[in-house]
Order: sequence, then structure tokens, then C-alpha cells
Amino acid sequence: MIKNIFNPGVYAKRINISLLILRLAGGGLMLTHGIGKIAPLFGTEPIQFPDPIGLGASTTLALTVFSEVLCSILLIFGLASRLTAIPLLTTMLVAAFIFHANDPFANQELPLLYSALYLVILITGAGKFSIDNWIFKILNRQKKYN
Repeated sequence: MIKNIFNPGVYAKRINISLLILRLAGGGLMLTHGIGKIAPLFGTEPIQFPDPIGLGASTTLALTVFSEVLCSILLIFGLASRLTAIPLLTTMLVAAFIFHANDPFANQELPLLYSALYLVILITGAGKFSIDNWIFKILNRQKKYN
């Protein structure tokens, strides 16, 4: 079961390069959205952050920072990519369909684009150029010797 978390998929070289580009773009660009949210999370002032699903502003901000910062970094390196795509996908779906529900489509477009990107990574895995691939190879070697 744990081995499947790290399964990078078996694809042609051009697909592996495409998955690398997708991970770098999706993780790197999302990281720019998350970095600015770190300071308010650990600041001394009361947290002023939207709470679209009723978890409380602090909890929502913490989950958003977890997703947009930590998961983005893991995605860039291709570490547990399928797992890290889930919080990113969830965050973007909440942004598109709950936070921006009454806004024009232009405000929903970017979160929906990110959602599509993270869904592809969730389905395909990280590809060959990832830490997932390295871990998957190690786990398969251990299985052969047991």
C-alpha cells in the first residue's frame, strides 16, 4: 500500500518531462500565493482571513498555508506527489466553488486551472524525475530481497 503512494507511473520520456514541468509550475506558482500567508499565521495580531467553510479563521489559514506552502514544496520535489496533490486540489476547489461562488467566472478561472493541474498529478503521479521515483525503486528492491 505505501509503495503505491510513491508510484511515479511508467511513461515515455516526453511525458516524464511534461510531468516535471507541471509539478514545477504548479508547485512554484502556488508557493508564491502561500508565502505571504505565513507571517499572519505566526504574527501577534488577530488573524484576519476568510473562513468560507466555517472552520475558523486560524484553522482555515493554517490549512491554507499547509497546502499552499508545504504541499507545494513537496510537489516541486516530487515527494508523495499524489498525496500532496489532494490538499492542493481541495484548497483550489474551495477557492473556486465556495469562496468565489458569487464572483464572476474570471475570479474562479485560476483556481479551476490549478485544480485541473493537481487532478492530473493525482491521477498520473510525479513521473520519473522525482523523489517518488527514487523511493519507489528502493521499495521495490527491498521487496525482491524479502
